[in-house]
Amino acid sequence: MKVLRTTYLIKAGSFGVSPEWNARHAQICKAITDVEWPEGSGTFTLHAKKQSNGVVPIKKSCMADLKNLGWNLETRFSPTQEKKPGPIDATCVEKGKLLCLEWETGNISSSHRALNKIALGLITGAFVGGVLIIPSRAMYFYLTDRIGNYAEIQPYFPVWQALSIKEGVLAVIEIEHDALSVDVPHITKGTDGRALR
Repeated sequence: MKVLRTTYLIKAGSFGVSPEWNARHAQICKAITDVEWPEGSGTFTLHAKKQSNGVVPIKKSCMADLKNLGWNLETRFSPTQEKKPGPIDATCVEKGKLLCLEWETGNISSSHRALNKIALGLITGAFVGGVLIIPSRAMYFYLTDRIGNYAEIQPYFPVWQALSIKEGVLAVIEIEHDALSVDVPHITKGTDGRALR
């Protein structure tokens, strides 16, 4: 799988230029580029039919790689006394605070919630950073209907860029398939978002 770009919505203070962040960012990118389909093929090839591939299975090998590197999966985060948001896909501890990672498997509303969750953690001081992994518009065409994608969330980036954060990172990583083929199996659709429709 390809990493097209990392876009920083927030890069404040020393953490964003620290060796710790550089190492964690490298871990994330390596875990992404190691994702392959079909499994064992050494590359990531999507079945070339509109909306024919599920999204939840795609992230599993990335999460497994991060777990092997010491990240924790499905971490609960309680920023306030109100209703708890859903668990964070992967977290690790840096500078005594959480660095979190979300891999988008829902619709564009889910993408907004993920960035808001990370932003809230930065505002409260619980997080030192957070990353949202999201497909490109080209990749979106072949995935579950209405999956959140980079082009759709990009116009709202100024909302998070306007936050006054003294220390921390908020980044969006855009991903894309290596190739397309009608000769590879489609990726099974699960219960993620609109996948069963």
